[in-house]
Amino acid sequence: MSYIEVKEGSKLSVPNNPTIGYIEGDGIGPDISKASISVINAAVEVAYSGNKVIEWKKILAGDEAMEKTGKHLPQESLDEIKKCVIAIKGPLTTPIGEGFRSLNVTLRQYFDLYANVRPVKYFPGVPSPVKNPEKMDMVVFRENTEDLYAGIEWKYDSEEAKKLRWYLKEQFGIKLTDDTGIGIKPISRFKSQRLVRKAIQFALQNHRKSVTLVHKGNIMKYTEGSFKEWGYQLAASEFGDSTITEDEYLKSPGSAGWKVVIKDRITDNMFQQVLTRTDEYDVLATTNLNGDYLSDALAAQVGGLGLAPGANIGDVNAIFEAVHGTAPKYAGMDVANPTSLILSGAMMLNHIGWNEAGEVLDNAVHAAYSEQQVTQDLARQMNVKALKCSEFGNEVIKRMKKIK
Repeated sequence: MSYIEVKEGSKLSVPNNPTIGYIEGDGIGPDISKASISVINAAVEVAYSGNKVIEWKKILAGDEAMEKTGKHLPQESLDEIKKCVIAIKGPLTTPIGEGFRSLNVTLRQYFDLYANVRPVKYFPGVPSPVKNPEKMDMVVFRENTEDLYAGIEWKYDSEEAKKLRWYLKEQFGIKLTDDTGIGIKPISRFKSQRLVRKAIQFALQNHRKSVTLVHKGNIMKYTEGSFKEWGYQLAASEFGDSTITEDEYLKSPGSAGWKVVIKDRITDNMFQQVLTRTDEYDVLATTNLNGDYLSDALAAQVGGLGLAPGANIGDVNAIFEAVHGTAPKYAGMDVANPTSLILSGAMMLNHIGWNEAGEVLDNAVHAAYSEQQVTQDLARQMNVKALKCSEFGNEVIKRMKKIK
């Protein structure tokens, strides 16, 4: 096997036959993974005529891993992902209210995949609940390792919660009722700034116009508010020659030139802005929970989570994923929409520097949608014949060859 190597400065050294890990996922995961891998392989073949090829390595996680190893995420799987550097995965089951912690969160924290990246763009012809969905073209950079996803919390009747309630009362005069569960929301300067750094780097590399820091700093001044302040400080100290604040830009609109405009918006206002002033926003950088809400809300404007790709990226490892759930009632029926995972594959190809293959894949998916080649989730809204999951993958591959 030819593993990807990481050179100084976190640069990837990618062979022409890299070993990339894949996790099928639970529920519809095996269906969409099979379709997606076939599409990714076809894109690489069309772009490079056999001179490059991906060697896929299956990695166990989720229900299948539990059945075969007794663990949902065995150490062997973590070790293999580390060796591969890059992996792609289908959706994994997370219980609500009880049971094991989210496997997605575990993977993000284990590999320090601090940037959850979610590009959202409209596909022509897809039904949308808004009037002008074509204005949507945003990329959300969501901090992935702290805030509520740090998972620091205690049940209301636990000894830890009792001790914390007592401490808050005795030391700070904060009185909580005995039926109060407690969670802690950590937001640090280091983790905030490295997320904003990645967002600004992306904006500069991809000729984006602005980066908006989304926060609830008017209420939570020393967590959310600090995220905003640290973001502005990072932009000024590390990207002073290539960024400009919104205040500076508004005073002299012609002063921006090729610079990226750094803005900030309060979270609740941002939800309104992405609906009413969609084309005024480009890259969003935000804390974890805000980004969770916003990225799903943006996806709803362009057809839903089935069309939304995603990636979890750190300084070394990266895991690309379908952002939707496992939809267990459709498992094994070959009817699920694989677009989210397919487009995450395009993100993966771009990440390893195989941009030609990424472009072939992305263009072919857009061509399929523009010709109303869709799976059942959208076909019933568009009043067209539904394709099976595998059939949709085949239609995308056909269009790759035509485009090439």
